[in-house]
Amino acid sequence: MFVSYVNVLVVRWKGDEIVTFCASIGVLDSGVGGLTVVREMFRQIPQENVIYYGDTARCPYGQREPEEVRRFTFEIMDFLMEQGVKMIVIACNTATAIALNEARVRYSVPVVGVITPGSRAAISATANGRIGVIGTEVTIRSEAYVKEILRINPDLYVRGKACAEFVPIVEAGLSDDPSVYRIVDESVQDFRADEVDVLILGCTHYPLLQSMIARSLGPCVQLINSAEETARDVSAVLSERGLLNQNNSQANHRFCVSGHLERFEAVGREWLQRHITVECVKLD
Repeated sequence: MFVSYVNVLVVRWKGDEIVTFCASIGVLDSGVGGLTVVREMFRQIPQENVIYYGDTARCPYGQREPEEVRRFTFEIMDFLMEQGVKMIVIACNTATAIALNEARVRYSVPVVGVITPGSRAAISATANGRIGVIGTEVTIRSEAYVKEILRINPDLYVRGKACAEFVPIVEAGLSDDPSVYRIVDESVQDFRADEVDVLILGCTHYPLLQSMIARSLGPCVQLINSAEETARDVSAVLSERGLLNQNNSQANHRFCVSGHLERFEAVGREWLQRHITVECVKLD
């Protein structure tokens, strides 16, 4: 199946004046975690418009069956294409692991995931060649990070571990709650004995727990948040294809969720450091 909704420029009349709007970048995640990528996009390419869809009603994806994740991902991507986006960013490691390759065939716009950028950053950062990865059950079972890292450099050691409790903690707005430190510490302590010097936060929710993870592992372990590298990839791909928005003094952003608005809005305001308006859009 090949879906095409190419709409790079929207034009409307305002009196006698033609007003143009560059098409948005579509970003999707199972919940609030993809906002870590959006925040970095706002920093690196602030002139770009963004439409974000967080599937909060069906979050988390990490313990669902792969076919279910695939179906949810394509439902969201079809919705984003209907909004006329010029690119889609799968800001969810689980969805990237399951659906990225098929999505690049299915859709006419460029599709960027988070696994390759995170892998590249970890390879560049490691000094002893020992890399750890934490992620959801589906992401770790898929071995997407292990395969990608070893494809780039087969001489490295890579160990993955699922941290199933992290996404519910973040979605519940408890990422700064001291009471969850014990859970975080117990989840990552194996990496200390394994002597990794780099740990990939292989879920876009996990950077919201970064301070606790860093406290547990100490300064000798560098944490890799793929958001920065992903935003860099987005900018590079748009530039290569002549799709970068060059003249947009005030970007417009839209935030959609499938479930409750209030919690997403609160986390979004805190993480993005700006007021956001969130709308509920049901797809199923």
